[in-house]
Amino acid sequence: MVFGIIVLVFILLVVGLLLIPLEIYIDTNSRQYYVQLKGLVKASIEPDKEEIIKIRLKVPFKNFSFYPLRKLGVPKPKTKRKEKKKTRGFPPKKIIGLLKSFSIKRLKIDLDTGDCITNAKLYPAFVLLDHYVGGFKINFEGRNRVELLLRNRPIRIIRSFINF
Repeated sequence: MVFGIIVLVFILLVVGLLLIPLEIYIDTNSRQYYVQLKGLVKASIEPDKEEIIKIRLKVPFKNFSFYPLRKLGVPKPKTKRKEKKKTRGFPPKKIIGLLKSFSIKRLKIDLDTGDCITNAKLYPAFVLLDHYVGGFKINFEGRNRVELLLRNRPIRIIRSFINF
């Protein structure tokens, strides 16, 4: 009986983790860049005075900060070996399937190319996109902004790798 309850709790925990939403947020105006598993983990990239960037990791009851561009130690000398050809990476079909699994929840673009002629040529396309999709603006004032919110679930990511 106790074993059955433990197995049931474990299965519910795994299903819950597979259904938690994953968010990727990019906002160039407020300089917020983060990846978040709602309620569990949030990793954000922040500027730092000492280093170029700092990654802040927030988990329940604890916050961590680390600098990914620092050297961790002295590199060991490499010995020469026979090189084997390794195929790395994913096939393009899997990458496209992974990108299709994400849904765009918010996309706002406010663009100024710096050239008034190019802005004038882009203006009709942006008005058309803003009318049908929303969030597309072109300006002649020097503002550039991109706000993007992508959502996905781990189960959809796994399914995209299995299907393609």
